[in-house]
Amino acid sequence: MYQVVFLRHGESIWNKEQIFTGWTDVGLSEFGRQQAREAGRKLKENKFVFDRGFISYLKRTRETMALVLEEMGLSIPVVADWRLNERHYGNLQGLNKEEMAKKFGAEQVKIWRRSYDVRPPEITPDNPYNQQNDPQYRGIPVPSAESLADVVKRVVPFWKEAVCPLLEKGERLIIVASGNSLRALVKYLDNISPADIVNLEIPTGQPLVYELDNALQPLKHYYL
Repeated sequence: MYQVVFLRHGESIWNKEQIFTGWTDVGLSEFGRQQAREAGRKLKENKFVFDRGFISYLKRTRETMALVLEEMGLSIPVVADWRLNERHYGNLQGLNKEEMAKKFGAEQVKIWRRSYDVRPPEITPDNPYNQQNDPQYRGIPVPSAESLADVVKRVVPFWKEAVCPLLEKGERLIIVASGNSLRALVKYLDNISPADIVNLEIPTGQPLVYELDNALQPLKHYYL
């Protein structure tokens, strides 16, 4: 049997302020830091040990991982992979969710947020939260906007190329990512339909354990 732990980063500053974040690089709120530390304590209490960790390019995952490992007293290699980034929210990035609901209607905002294959409006070149020219993404296909279906297309290759070979070698892994990148992974692992995945929510700061068989197919999963 193989095991991997998924963890959505702790609450970010923009999570707290109800702002569309996407690829915008904001840090954790104070509550988010507390969540990360609590996740580390839970993992340690349940005797989890890791050989390697994965994070996205976003500081909220990096900060969460650092606090988790500090609480666990672990020092392990941590690999950043852009494919674990949050869903790109296009021109909604940096905008308040309630204000957008008033402007475009709650139903339209719900479609942008929760539908499987509908992208939000593409980000404009003059948007201050456009990552197209960010040096850390040089050579990386930065999207203009993404649906959850788009996130699945980049997360599944990450799983197959980066994670599966290490699990097969017996490495114990923790993956700290964002809500939608983890939803995309869960959709793939559990073969969840597009209709059903829209109702799945992954909470911040709660370790999600997946146990896998020898073919790396899920046996069960649970939150600590």
